[in-house]
This record gives sequence, structure tokens and C-alpha cells, in this order.
Amino acid sequence: MSNRLKLIVLATVAVGVTLLFLFYQSNGNWDYILPRRLEKLAAIILTGFSIAVSTVVFQTITNNRILTPSIIGLDSLYMLIQTILIFLFGSMNIVTVNKNINFAISILGMVLFAMLLYQMLFKKEGKSNIYFLLLVGLIFGTFFQSVSSFMQVLIDPNEFLMVQDRMFASFNNVQTELLFLSFLLIIILSVYGSRYVKYLDVLSLGREEAINLGIDYDAVTKKLLVLIAIFISIATALVGPITFLGLLVVNVAHEVFKTYRHTYLLSGSIIISIFSLVGGLLVVERVFTFSTTLSVIINFIGGVYFLYLLLKGSRT
Repeated sequence: MSNRLKLIVLATVAVGVTLLFLFYQSNGNWDYILPRRLEKLAAIILTGFSIAVSTVVFQTITNNRILTPSIIGLDSLYMLIQTILIFLFGSMNIVTVNKNINFAISILGMVLFAMLLYQMLFKKEGKSNIYFLLLVGLIFGTFFQSVSSFMQVLIDPNEFLMVQDRMFASFNNVQTELLFLSFLLIIILSVYGSRYVKYLDVLSLGREEAINLGIDYDAVTKKLLVLIAIFISIATALVGPITFLGLLVVNVAHEVFKTYRHTYLLSGSIIISIFSLVGGLLVVERVFTFSTTLSVIINFIGGVYFLYLLLKGSRT
């Protein structure tokens, strides 16, 4: 089966699951059920798109299929930013109450952190910097979590509940105020980033090969890392952190398409990501009857798959 046909099959299945999610057991209550489900679906599409694209690009830059933006601490940084804002200003301050201001602060913080890691990764040449990035990212992530936990112990219990709501991804508590802004940002980022898609196939060959083929490696990767940070911040601000979703869907896309061409990898990862979120939400709502959350299921499966990739790589 050709990759083009695989894309069509995946898209058809994803559309079918999406329609099932929208109309299953509606019982004719369209005025109440449909708007709520459409809001969830919009958040799923924006989140799935952002995480899939950012993970594919990040793994291409680092030339490593076990790295994701979430693993190197961006999710932990988001929680630290939210905790600091509530710790310093309280839960009723405009900085925390106004979703747009909060969103802008989160994006700025995550972009600055991405730039710091960029300097660490590309300041020197050599493959060892990739592992250095992973090590530094894990250390930063642990540090951010520790500082967040310390502040959460000190803040008022009522305000801690507000922080706790943002610790776990939830499509039942979508930040609807950010849907339009997120959609607009993703469109702008996608249009701007589309000019760099043609470079991704070459970047996957490595730094030296990309430079030899005429790509301004440092400039291109710097811009792509900024785009990655914004995509991740959009997804996290909308529904909360989902650590292992990107790792899971991108590696599945690699197994399905078995190609280096990023036109297929990007499209396939986006479709698989949306399908996974919609299908997972159906299972959570209809099978588990909300006894667990989608992020718990995804992180469990993704964590097991992450360990499998590590063991597989060590054997190789």
C-alpha cells in the first residue's frame, strides 16, 4: 500500500471516529450536546495538530526519535509559570484571571527557555550535544517541578485548587476563551513554518550534511525551535500537559509510513494524533464513564512505549 493511500485510509478512519464522537447518543438534544462536543473537538484538533507538528520537527532537529519537547521540561515550565503567577499575584489578579494575558506570559516564558536550550545544544558541534540537551532538559524539568511543589505547599489551599486544575490535561475543562486566539496563532505559525518544511528532509541527515547541502543550519533550527515552543505552549494552555502524546503518535507514524519524507510524516502524525485523542476521549466517556482521564491513559501507554524504545535502542 502506498503512503498516499495510507494517508487516505487514516483520514477516513479519523473522520469516522470524529463523527461517532459528535453524534453518538445525542438523543436529539442538538442544542445542548452539539456545541459542547464541537468545543471539545476544536480543542482536540488544535492540540493534536500542535503536538504532532512540534514533535516531528523537534525529533528531526535533534535526529532522535525518543526526544519530545515535553520530555525536556516545557510542560514542567508551564506549570511553574502558572504556580508563580498564583503565588505572587493570587488567583483573582488580572494576570491569572485574564486568559489572554496568562497565555501570552506562558508563551514568552517557554520561548525564552527554548532559546536557552538552543544555545546549549548548538553552541558546540558534535552528537554529544543531543544527549547533553536531554540531560539538561530532564534536570530543568525536575527543578521546575520541585520549585512548583514548594510554592504549592506555601500558597492558600483554595488557590492551590486552581493550580491543581492545570496539572492534568482535561478536554472537559477546555479554555474556550483561547480557542479563537489559538486557531489564529496556529494558522499564522503554519503559514510561516510551511516555508521550512522543504528543509526538514535535509535536516534529518544531520548538522554536517545539512550545512554541506547549503542550509543555514543554525538560523533555520533557531526559528524552528521558537515555533516548537509556541506550538507546545498553545496545546498546554488549552487543555493542560500531555507528556507522551507526541512521542507515541510520531513513532507510530514512522512505523506506518516508513519514509523520511516529512510531507507524509507530518500529515500522518497529525491524523494519528487527532484520531488518538478523539478515540481516547470516546473510551474515557463511554467505557470508563469518566472514572479516569485521557491524559492518564495516554501518559501510561506513552511511558511504556518510551521504555520500549530505550530498550530497543540499547539492543541495537
